[in-house]
Amino acid sequence: MNQPASAKSSAPRRKSKKKWIIIGGTVLLVALVAIGMSRRKKDTGISVTTEKAIIKTITQVVTATGKVQPEIEVKISPEVAGEIVEMPVKEGDLVKKGDLLLKIKPDFYQAQFEQQEAALLSAKAASVLSKAHLDKAQQDYQQAKDLYAQKLISDSDILNAKTNFDVATADFDSSQAQIRRTEGSVSQAADQLSKTTIYAPMDGTISSLTSEIGERVVGTGQFAGTEIMRVADLSNMEVRVKVNENDIVNVKAMDPTIISIDALPNVKFSGKVREISASSQNATSEISAQSSSSDEVANFLVKISISDRDPRLRPGMSATSDIQTHTVENVIAVPIQSVTVRADGGKTVEDLQAEKSKAARERSGNDLEVSDDKDTARRSREQLERVVFLVDGTKVKMQKVETGIADNTHIEIKSGLKDGDEVVSGSYAAISRRLKDGADISVEQPKKGKP
Repeated sequence: MNQPASAKSSAPRRKSKKKWIIIGGTVLLVALVAIGMSRRKKDTGISVTTEKAIIKTITQVVTATGKVQPEIEVKISPEVAGEIVEMPVKEGDLVKKGDLLLKIKPDFYQAQFEQQEAALLSAKAASVLSKAHLDKAQQDYQQAKDLYAQKLISDSDILNAKTNFDVATADFDSSQAQIRRTEGSVSQAADQLSKTTIYAPMDGTISSLTSEIGERVVGTGQFAGTEIMRVADLSNMEVRVKVNENDIVNVKAMDPTIISIDALPNVKFSGKVREISASSQNATSEISAQSSSSDEVANFLVKISISDRDPRLRPGMSATSDIQTHTVENVIAVPIQSVTVRADGGKTVEDLQAEKSKAARERSGNDLEVSDDKDTARRSREQLERVVFLVDGTKVKMQKVETGIADNTHIEIKSGLKDGDEVVSGSYAAISRRLKDGADISVEQPKKGKP
C-alpha cells in the first residue's frame, strides 16, 4: 500500500534533528567534564605526601663492599728452584707449626754442599802447608839475624831471609782467609740444601694450593718465587673493603660494623674497624704512572675484624659492611628527602642555572667576564640554604633548618623544627623544584611499599 509523499519526506528530517541533538549533548557533556577537571586540578594545588618530625636515635653509616679474608695468611714460596718431590698436604688440611709442607728435589744442592765441604778440607790442608813454610821461614830468618849480628853473612843474605819470612807470612794469612771464605760457601750451600724442605710457619689451614708433585718451581733469595700454597688462620676472619675519600674522614679505628655476607643472606655479623690504610690504594700507581685523572675518586683500604666466628666463612666471599661512624640519641629527625636547598627568594638550583646561562648569553666571552661568571656561580652556591616545607593547612611554608648526621632514612634537624611538625616528604620533583613558599598543596597518602 503506498504512503503519502509528505509522510516520506518528514521522516528523514526527524532523524537528522535527533542526531544533532545527541551530538550537541555529547559535546556539552565533554566540555563540562573538562571544565570540572580543570577547576578541580587548579583548586587542589601541588600533590604531595607528608610526614611528621619525630624524636629518634640516628646512626651515621658508611657502607662499603669487599671480600672476606683471614686476618693472618702466609704465602708459601720456595727460596730455591727445583722439582717438587713430596707434598703430604692438600687444600683444606689443618697443619701445626713445624709440620712438613713440601720437599724440593735436593740432588743439585746436596752436590753443591759436598763440593764446598771438599773445598774447605783442601783449604785447611793448604793452610797447614803454609803454616809449615812460615815456621821454617821464621826459623831461617832468626838464624840469619844472629849470623848477621856476628858479621858472618852479607846484607843480601839477611835480606833474602827476611823476604822469605814475609812471603810465608802472607801465604799463611791468605790460606786462613781462604778457609773463612770456603766456610761461608759451605754455610750457604747448607742453607740452600735446608731450604729444599719447607715446614709450616704457623698453625692454620691450607687455604690455597696451586702446585702439584712433579711441578718445577722457581725461587730466589731476593724476590718472591712461585707461590705454592697459603696457610691461613681461619678462626680469625676480616672483611677488607675500599672506602672512598669522601667517607674515609668519618671512619675511625674500633668503629662498630654490621656485616652482611652475600652467601649467607639471613645472617648478620658484628665487627670492628681494625686498620685503616694511610694512603689511597691507587697512590703508588698514580705516582709511578704520573697520569692519574685529577677528578678520580681515591679509595682507602679498611680492614674490619669479624667478631662472630662461623665455620661457614671462607676467604673470598663477597661482603657488605655498614660502618657505624657516629650516633646521636633523642634528636628531632625528618625523612632525608624532606630536606632540600634554596637560594635567596626561594630560588631552586635550576633557577640559578637558568639565570647563569642567560647571563652568559648576554655577555661577550672575554677572560675577565668569564672570571666574573665563575665568581657569581661560587657566590650563588654559597647562598644556598637547607630548607624544609612545613604544612600549613592547604599551603606550605618554607622553613630554614640546620641539619646534622643522617642514617639511611632520616636526617637530624639541629634547629628550625620541633617534634610533631608536619613536613612535605614527597614527591622529589615537588620538593626540589616545584614547591615555593606559600604554594597551594593537596596531601595524598603515600603509595603502599614506598616511603
